[in-house]
Amino acid sequence: MKKLLSTVLQFVMFLLVYAIGSLFPPFHIQRVVASTPTYTHIFVLDGLLIALALYILIVLGETLMKRRCQITWTTIAFVLAMVLGYVMKFGFITHEF
Repeated sequence: MKKLLSTVLQFVMFLLVYAIGSLFPPFHIQRVVASTPTYTHIFVLDGLLIALALYILIVLGETLMKRRCQITWTTIAFVLAMVLGYVMKFGFITHEF
């Protein structure tokens, strides 16, 4: 039960970090996905990179505390949050001219 609750809370945390980092990008790391004379699609990488850094910190902490079993659940929460964030189009911006 504790593992499930921890996984759900980590999923929510990763999703929120991804969303907030995409909406308020602190580093302004952007990639142009598609460009035409009428519009430009841009992907903001900040939310993804901040969530990845948070994931790495959590995994390092779990490794140092010798909770290797929990790393699998953290990875599942991270991957699901990134997939859902991508489906929800976090980080995508369209500029029309």
